[in-house]
Amino acid sequence: MLPVTRVLCPTDFSDPSAVGFDIAAELSGHFGAEVLVVHVVSAMPPLQYGPNRAFQVPEYETALHADAQHRLEGMVETLAQKGVKARTAVGHGDAGSEIVRIAGEERVDLIVIATHGTTGLEHVLFGSVAERVVRLAHCPVLTVRSPRR
Repeated sequence: MLPVTRVLCPTDFSDPSAVGFDIAAELSGHFGAEVLVVHVVSAMPPLQYGPNRAFQVPEYETALHADAQHRLEGMVETLAQKGVKARTAVGHGDAGSEIVRIAGEERVDLIVIATHGTTGLEHVLFGSVAERVVRLAHCPVLTVRSPRR
């Protein structure tokens, strides 16, 4: 694992993800590693076609990708100000699987991912992206839990 040269940090732009991002930035600064900041846009389910259909899925997904890219570039800019080399990637589909796929393609040494602390029925229904990444990743994964409010 050492030396760490590339760290992947997924984000959903939430407060817990910001904590994970800060830790990834700090670790990368210590190791002189590059940060790959990743956001995954969820796939939209297909909609019924009809004469009154106003919602265009491809256009909406394109807008989501563009918005994600813009927000990621802002995050990379903050890293550049700290002297940390960084770049972005936007994935599409199942977040856990996409994060692992991108990590493999980019040959990252470490994934730093925030947990959102879901429990009970919410965890059963929606699962955990962090849990899926831990199970599927071929590199070490550092999970970061946000401080309780």
